Amino acid sequence: MKPKDALGKYGEELAARYLSKNGLVILERNWRCDLGEIDVIAREKNDLVICEVKTRRTVAFGDPIESVTPRKVRRMRGLALRWLDTQSVSPRDIRFDVVGILAPVVGPPTITHIRGI
Repeated sequence: MKPKDALGKYGEELAARYLSKNGLVILERNWRCDLGEIDVIAREKNDLVICEVKTRRTVAFGDPIESVTPRKVRRMRGLALRWLDTQSVSPRDIRFDVVGILAPVVGPPTITHIRGI
């Protein structure tokens, strides 16, 4: 596994644990289709939460959250619709979140959760 892939997997694991501890129920992780991948699909009460996870070691190229562009948000919407087509669920609302993980080589990671991007 490439170091970048290992860092991403580590960040997704941290994000899933963080979301669970904060009351979200994880429905799926790393769901894939021909349009791409959703990192975390969760439920919070009656709402579906589609979550993008971005992990970096430093802020040399910006905060992890900053890497989620309007183009990425559009892609997330398309992926959410595709996922819903495969399920028999009817969420009250769909929310798109980003979890940014800053995981320095030395010291504990920091987690930033932006709800409703």
